[in-house]
Amino acid sequence: MAVWDMKNALGRGPSTVVPLGSNYLSVRLQNALWSCHRVMAGKDLLHFSDLSGDDLRNLVHLAELLKEAQKSRFTHTLLAGKTLGMIFDKSSTRTRISFEVGMLQLGGHALFLPGNMLQTGRGEPISDTAQVMSRYLDGVMIRTFRQADVEEFAKYADIPVINGLTDEFHPCQLLADALTILEHKGRLEEITVAFIGDGNNLAHSWLQLAPKLGMNIRVATPAGYQPMQWVVEEAKLHAVQQGTEVLVTTDPERAIAGADVVYTDTWVSMGDEEEAEARIKAFEGYQVNEKLCALAKPDYVFMHCLPAHRGEEVSPDIIDGPHSIIFDQAENRLHAQKAVLAATMADASAFGEDL
Repeated sequence: MAVWDMKNALGRGPSTVVPLGSNYLSVRLQNALWSCHRVMAGKDLLHFSDLSGDDLRNLVHLAELLKEAQKSRFTHTLLAGKTLGMIFDKSSTRTRISFEVGMLQLGGHALFLPGNMLQTGRGEPISDTAQVMSRYLDGVMIRTFRQADVEEFAKYADIPVINGLTDEFHPCQLLADALTILEHKGRLEEITVAFIGDGNNLAHSWLQLAPKLGMNIRVATPAGYQPMQWVVEEAKLHAVQQGTEVLVTTDPERAIAGADVVYTDTWVSMGDEEEAEARIKAFEGYQVNEKLCALAKPDYVFMHCLPAHRGEEVSPDIIDGPHSIIFDQAENRLHAQKAVLAATMADASAFGEDL
């Protein structure tokens, strides 16, 4: 029986399991994996431009089911025998731990590869490194500065390449954020997100993600710190198609008025340390605090990708207050990244039959 027919023959209830070879997967998890796998198998995740709204919804749903599997101790070793290389040019807490633990829970293995310990640090071309690693590994995750470097690596690699963070985009964080909002709000459609702060990688990924999922996105930044224009234009095009709102403004009060989600990030990202004094001065008036949040909906939730600087981009009473869901958000990095890993790296044996 074909995988995609099982939901009709056997139902999608939480207790339904189907024996498939030596593995047992719930029908719901199997169907969710197939929906992602048939689009993303062997592909890269560099940003969201190449994914449709349905592709993104399927990824979030797969993350939701992988979280359920992990919490219920349901075996889901979808990547048994697979190895992920993790290249880090930037320091990390959540990205490293979540990818490494995620590969372990999926039955695979992760290798921590500090960029300064690789030959690229001594001048080896990215193209050579990508081709060599393709002979050793089943996938690569890269956390670095330049988006162009990740894209060059993906150009020459024969295995999936996942953007763990660059200065331009942070797709894995946004998938975790979407899952977190879904859990707390019960839906994604018609949710309004106010992003207050720097027009950075998070703002760019929000602009790419939100319109495709039927969400409204408002970004408020100081003049000179706006997101990249081509990303804004692309977001507005998708918003017109979906009937949603995209707003880029210098007015944080306009952005936050009636918002369901209030989101901020550090004003001084890694690599911007020399600009710290100028940035802190430029962002005066953009702190997410009680006065500003009073303009959001009464049941708003506050989000921050962490690490946070209390007293700078957010006041302690907000980030540590009753509206904050930052630790649910941090946890969901694990489940969202497992969805990406399974979608891009699983093969037919993960479904228990040849496809």
